[in-house]
Amino acid sequence: MKKLLIANRGEIARRIIRTAHAMGIETVAVYSEPDAQALHVREATTAFALGGTASADSYLRVDRLLDAAVATNADAVHPGYGFLSENADFAQAVIDAGFLWVGPPPAAIRALGSKSAAKALAAEQGVPCLPGYFGDDQREETFVAEAQRIGYPLMVKAVAGGGGRGMRLVHEAAQLLPALRSARSEALAGFANGDLLIERALLRPRHVEVQVFADTHGHCVHLGERDCSVQRRHQKIIEESPSPAVSPTLREELGRCAVRLAKAAGYVGAGTVEFLLEGHSHPSPLPHAGDGIDPFFLMEMNTRLQVEHPVTEAVTGLDLVEWQLRIARGEPLPRTQGHISFTGHAIEVRLCAEDEHFTPHTGRVLHFAEPPMPRGLRFDHALETGGEVTPHYDAMLGKLIAHAPTRAEAIDQLAHALDRTQLLGLPTNRAFLAACLRNPVFHEGGALIPFLAEEGEAIRATLQPPPDAVLAGVLAAVFHAEAPATALPCPFARPLRWQHGEQVLDMAVQEQGQGALRVTLDERAVQARVSPGRVMIDSVTWPVTIAALGEGRWQAQAGAHSVELTDIGLAPRERAGGASAARELRAPFNGKLIAVHAQPGERVAKGEPLLVIESMKLEHTLTAPRDAVVDSVSVIAGQQLAPGQLLITFAA
Repeated sequence: MKKLLIANRGEIARRIIRTAHAMGIETVAVYSEPDAQALHVREATTAFALGGTASADSYLRVDRLLDAAVATNADAVHPGYGFLSENADFAQAVIDAGFLWVGPPPAAIRALGSKSAAKALAAEQGVPCLPGYFGDDQREETFVAEAQRIGYPLMVKAVAGGGGRGMRLVHEAAQLLPALRSARSEALAGFANGDLLIERALLRPRHVEVQVFADTHGHCVHLGERDCSVQRRHQKIIEESPSPAVSPTLREELGRCAVRLAKAAGYVGAGTVEFLLEGHSHPSPLPHAGDGIDPFFLMEMNTRLQVEHPVTEAVTGLDLVEWQLRIARGEPLPRTQGHISFTGHAIEVRLCAEDEHFTPHTGRVLHFAEPPMPRGLRFDHALETGGEVTPHYDAMLGKLIAHAPTRAEAIDQLAHALDRTQLLGLPTNRAFLAACLRNPVFHEGGALIPFLAEEGEAIRATLQPPPDAVLAGVLAAVFHAEAPATALPCPFARPLRWQHGEQVLDMAVQEQGQGALRVTLDERAVQARVSPGRVMIDSVTWPVTIAALGEGRWQAQAGAHSVELTDIGLAPRERAGGASAARELRAPFNGKLIAVHAQPGERVAKGEPLLVIESMKLEHTLTAPRDAVVDSVSVIAGQQLAPGQLLITFAA
């Protein structure tokens, strides 16, 4: 292997480039039109323009990827994770074209890439599976009959793909058909395969997965487990190794089942076998692995490297991408099972372009700075100031990982690093992730899959507005940026009015000379002095970074606090706070409108689905904000939407 083409983008491509270059292997980056200036393009040895904007026109074009390999004289292809990484046809095309494929054999991908096929194989090997229907008959009446046999609650899942797409929880029969149709639509859009399965749902389980590796010499090992229970929309946002709920005995049994399944499929390379670890979640008994071991059930096997592989690398001290490349070259596994050991505890968080309500956002990164990176901290990302976050790919911006001797130390280190990560220009879940880590339930190791559904509001409640002194410092920094304080004092205070969330801030700023400001906020006056990246308030200095979003809008980070301000100084007071918006429903983010359920003149109830927008690989349903009558609908299905675009107006 001399030159490796990486059929992926962003932080995934950068991660593979780093190891390949360390091994003396040249790399080829591929890129779509929006990614022409991306970091992975600049860091690779060579780059090839795929053209196109959407994934379907670029990173999912098998013909263009093969053209890239030929044109750049690559001799191997690594698919990364996501996109075509679990596509058996792509793997076969790479092999047929004479390139080395860094991944499992196409037959193994087919055997395990389909959740239905994987469960059938697992059942043959004695790996515990939940009761369900995994058949080829995809008629709705078949699913209705099978659901009655299995019992509710149940989970609808796309047979292909992953990442939480095409998954719906169904509590009762009336929800089944809408869930099937919605899941099928999302699966078709995401994987070009609308086949579904249904299985008994566990309402309060853990998501625990086992990393496996196999070589071409018949050897297979596991590298321990990861706990990925903290999720939103069936997508992971916090992962850790080891799981706080897995005993040595259970770890051995999980690993044994994972290795048995991989061997049965003729597996080669890196793979992850995902399990649900049973809590007390269902009224009827379910079979399990055996006495003395907590019940667990196979979810699926991902035939690729996982996003969360860094936590396994941290606790094992191994480079899993290096293992992939060595195995692809025909080398035996670098270690046997008995020579794999685990040290300390590692936790990863996924930094995403979304707000605390998990709404995705796009935009330009106006400022980015990594936190200090002491020993044990790692940040995998493709971020830089000036970079663009587009609606064409998923919302993940990067992964911050902490490794420490104990779980508590890893939590503290990771939360502190999030506090000191600076990213302005669009909303992120940075503060929300830190609050999750500090939540008592998570801190004590008690987070199950429903963690965010149960604790989300309590976590959001901890994201209180910053103290008045911090707000005064941010406002002083913004004032200074708009009109730098002069050396001469001014006898008059300038009245200003800003909106921060639901809060309206009435303030006054008086220039006192020599760059000093007197800021009055809610009748409390403080002395402020602004310097690059810092603001001093009454002799106390705060780190403050600000970015102009345009149209009188600013975003700031003051220490760990995130602040968004809108200048409403010229808005009528009765309109400040957006009361007039009650008559309008606007697009919260970029995306494609795929369904319109509302009609003019129709009466709708609060919470009723009105529109479905596809953005960042997921479908998002917009619901009625209150009981109302639809006055007008301004959009049609198939239309591309921009943030803030008017969708529906309601009668007064």
